[in-house]
Parts: sequence; C-alpha cells; structure tokens
Amino acid sequence: MKNKLLGTVLTLATVIILWIIPVPAGLSVKAWHLFALFMGTVVGFILQPIELGTVALIAMILCALTGTMEFKEVLSAFSGKIVWLIVTAFLLARSFDKTGLGKRIAYTMMRLFGDSSLKLVYSLTISDVIIGPVVPSNSARSGGLVYPIVQSVADAFDSHSDKNPRKIGSYLMASMFHVDMVVAAMFMTAMVGNPLAAGIAKKVLGIDISWIQWFVAASVPGICGLILIPYLLYKFYPPEIKKTPEAKKLATEELKKMGPMSAREKSLFVVFIILLGLWATTTITHLNTTLIALSGLCILLVTRVLTWNDVISEKKAWDTLIWVGGVIIMSAYLNKYGFIHWIAEILEHQLVGVSMLTAVFLSFVIYLYSHYLFASMSAHIAAMYAALITLGSVAGAPAFISAFVVAIAANLCGCLTHYGTGPAPVYFGAGYINQKTWWTIGFCMSVLHIIVWLGIGGIWWKFLGYW
Repeated sequence: MKNKLLGTVLTLATVIILWIIPVPAGLSVKAWHLFALFMGTVVGFILQPIELGTVALIAMILCALTGTMEFKEVLSAFSGKIVWLIVTAFLLARSFDKTGLGKRIAYTMMRLFGDSSLKLVYSLTISDVIIGPVVPSNSARSGGLVYPIVQSVADAFDSHSDKNPRKIGSYLMASMFHVDMVVAAMFMTAMVGNPLAAGIAKKVLGIDISWIQWFVAASVPGICGLILIPYLLYKFYPPEIKKTPEAKKLATEELKKMGPMSAREKSLFVVFIILLGLWATTTITHLNTTLIALSGLCILLVTRVLTWNDVISEKKAWDTLIWVGGVIIMSAYLNKYGFIHWIAEILEHQLVGVSMLTAVFLSFVIYLYSHYLFASMSAHIAAMYAALITLGSVAGAPAFISAFVVAIAANLCGCLTHYGTGPAPVYFGAGYINQKTWWTIGFCMSVLHIIVWLGIGGIWWKFLGYW
C-alpha cells in the first residue's frame, strides 16, 4: 500500500512540476504540457501505482480536459495500424493454443532440440532469421509469427505466466524479443523503418545504401548479437530447467497421442502460410501489414477456428489496446507539436566540433536512449534520424557510416521498454516478466548492443573499408 501511495505521489509530482515550469524558448505551451503528461505516464508505468491501462487512460483524458489535445485526437489512439496489429497478434496466438497447432509445433521442436533450453532458443532464432528478410514488419514477424510458437513451447513445458514462469517461459520470452531487435537490424527489409532511413540518408547525405551493402555491414555484428543474447540471458536470467533429456521422449509420446493434424489445425496452418506470403510481398502488393493480419483473423472466424467469444474474451489484447494506444498517440503529438525537433536541434548544436569517432558514438547512443520517449520506431526515425546522421558527417565520418550507425540504432532502440516497438507489448503482455525486470534487461541489452555494434561492428567496417 505504501509503495502504491508513493508511486501515485511521484507520478503526480512529475506532471505538476513539469507543468508549472516556464515553457522553454522555442516550444509551444501545448508541446511542453504534453511532455509533462507523457513523462507522468512513463513514471506511472515504471512505478505502477495502478494498472498500466488505467494510467494511460487517465493521461489521455487529462490531455483532452486540459486542451493539450483535442478529444478526437485522443480517440485516434485506438485507430492506429500498429496497435491493431498488436491486438491481432494476441488473437493469432490464441488460435495456435486453441487448435493445438502451437503445441504440435512445440512438441516437434522439443523432439528435435528439446534436450536444452538454450538450443530451443537458438532454433527459434534461426527461424526468425530465415523469415526476417521477407517480412518487413517486426510486429508482424515477431508478434504475429514467432510469438505464438514461443508461447506454445512455454505451455508445453508447463510454464505459464501465473504458474512456473521462470521454469522456461520467462527465458524464452526475453530471448526471442531481444533476438528480434537484432534480426530487424540485419536486413533492410526486416523493419518497415529501414527503407525510410535509407531514403532520408539519400536526401540528407547523398548516400545510396543497397540491400546487400546493408546486410554485409550488419552481418558480423548481427551474428555476434544473435549468439550472445540467448547465451548471456541463459547465464544471467536463466530458466529453471536447462538440460531436459526427457523432453525428446515426452515430445514423441505426446505427438503420438495428438495423432494426425485436425481440420482446424490444417486451416490455421494454411492461413499462417498465407499471412507469411502476403507479409513477404507487401512491397509488391502494397497491402498494409495490419490489414493482412485482420484479414487472416476474419478467415479464422469464418472457418470457426476461432469464435467471436474467443475474440472478446482475450483480455490481454484489449488491455494492450488501451495502454499502447495511449503511449503511441502522445508520442506522435510530441513530434507533431515540435518537441522532438526541438530536442534534436539542441543536441546538434551542442555537439558541433567533436571528433569523428566521438560524433559517431554519440549519434548512436543519443538515438538509442532517446527512444524512451517513443512508442514507434518508425515515428522515431521520422523525428530524429535526419538530425542525428549529420553529427558524424559534420565531424568527418564517411557518409555511409554516419547514416548506417544511426539506422542500426533505430532498430535496436526497441529493446529498452515494453512500449517502444510493436512486439514489445505482445511479449510483455504475456505476463512472464514484470516491468522492473523488463526494463533492467532492456538496459543491459542496450549496453551489449553498444559494445557489439560499435566495437565488433566498428572493426568489421574498418575491414570492409567503410572507415
């Protein structure tokens, strides 16, 4: 009770103190007041005096009551493409559980790799890498395709959010979420913001970044990251079960009990393949990834793989809709009101005259940690990418390095919070990892990314002649 009271006081104090501070030069009153409410929301998320959804809903209502945002603008929080893709990911995961297809996949994986929890994660990582280049949305890929399988593997080991979470489920969720940040960074087509970054780099620095050039530059640090993340989490956030020699035998027996695939399993499998194919060809069809996901959901409803009752009873999906929608809309309007541009200009002016290596390092780090203010990686790119890629270039760094380093940070920055990228609310919303642990792991991963990408990556880029 005392902790909740203290959390309430600190959350309100954050809003009040920032609200009454004189508006800095160059900012509108609306921009500053929205920043106060946004920071209060972040503090509320961290301390959790009440549920996340309640914190976000109160913040949105205050935005409307104070005139910081119009009420119709607040309500647009629930119409965004990303938030509905996240909701649909929860429903797709439910279909895997209901039909038993997820369990079948899980037992098949257990039969092949089930003698070690570390091997399980590496096998899932390989799957993510294989589909990474052809699914240009980490929300669709990790949230819609990989997460249901991860959840099913955890269920197969009797590891649930409310029962034995540390048995293996927490480790699987943490590992696969952070692995996907690296997969998104490795391929220009693995995250929708990457082509946007490449386009901005062309306009600002006059540099053309090809798909193969991106991949070659990212390959060595990316592979190192994919190897290190599961292993380090295995050591410092370990599953309770590490060696599971009996798992292969158990999986074989369970698969025999399940028998051949049912009609519903086959229907779901077909829909799953269709979704994968459509997500992989969005550059040709120009179909929106969220529209594709919702179309798949409709097919599952029509074929009775899922029922409408399944949809309305998926509490985690609707809870996520509220709090993620709230954060996304406030972040979007911080950018619209000019707050993010104001921050970027201050940073650019303060860092004029630093050395080339320092400028490249700072551009990566500043971009990485400024993502605490964002709920969308694409919105972050639109707001700050152009400003920060000029830091290295002005200091004398090659144009490719200046642009590429920040583009990589634009993917890895999603590791920090439970709202910073599409898959985050999905994996966090599964309930296996509390918020304090999530943020702690996220910060540790960010430090690892700095070491791997600026250290190992820097050496690799020197070898390639990019420096």
